[in-house]
Amino acid sequence: MPFWGLQKQLGIDVDSFLLRQSMAQPHGQAAACHAFEREWVECGHGLGQTRARRECRLEYEDFMECMQRTKL
Repeated sequence: MPFWGLQKQLGIDVDSFLLRQSMAQPHGQAAACHAFEREWVECGHGLGQTRARRECRLEYEDFMECMQRTKL
């Protein structure tokens, strides 16, 4: 992220859609899938895209299941 927050100043949304659950929520309550998203982000942090896809597949699948409500 740039130091000045250029995206907010220009009113464009390029990458904030990636972390919807971690954004500030209207009533200050954590979103339903926040824990799964956090695990996925923490797993992939610092690994690089290729290695993170391999090693964090389970966390990502759990997060997508929660978001899409497939295996309830």
